[in-house]
Amino acid sequence: MRPAAAHHSPNDPAFEQVYRSSYPTLVGQLFLLTTNRAEAEDVVQEAFARLWANWQELCTYDNHEAWVRRVAMNLAISRWRKQSRQTSYEEPAVPPAARSSSLSDLTHALRDVSVKHRQALLLHYVVGLSVAEVASEMSAKPGTVKSWLSRGRAELERQLHYQEAAGND
Repeated sequence: MRPAAAHHSPNDPAFEQVYRSSYPTLVGQLFLLTTNRAEAEDVVQEAFARLWANWQELCTYDNHEAWVRRVAMNLAISRWRKQSRQTSYEEPAVPPAARSSSLSDLTHALRDVSVKHRQALLLHYVVGLSVAEVASEMSAKPGTVKSWLSRGRAELERQLHYQEAAGND
């Protein structure tokens, strides 16, 4: 048994509170980044596993949710990069019936927005971070974040208009 295990038990109420209060929100946020619910759940669970493994050191952090979100986003982006290097196939077309809801339309459109732009949009518009906070989170300059936000909005708008036009044919 590792010495660290003696300092926290599987029933640590503080960790459990962080998990229960943050998990649904984080899965929703990561879904917008990954556009795949199973993948979002997987990276959030992996990030929480890493939080738990380091709980003795991280339990004093002010914002555990932000730490888990950052780890989960990094995991999702790493997986996406690895997958895009391994495969070069096109994603199968989504049947029109599967694109009937606005959330489905948004999810489909988000898939065609670059990952950096999608991440900036998520952090700013969904999580509610300021441009400066997004810059800090993404290790970028505020001007770069503003550019990513502008380009991301334009990409998303283009994709949504494209889908709308394709749906009216």
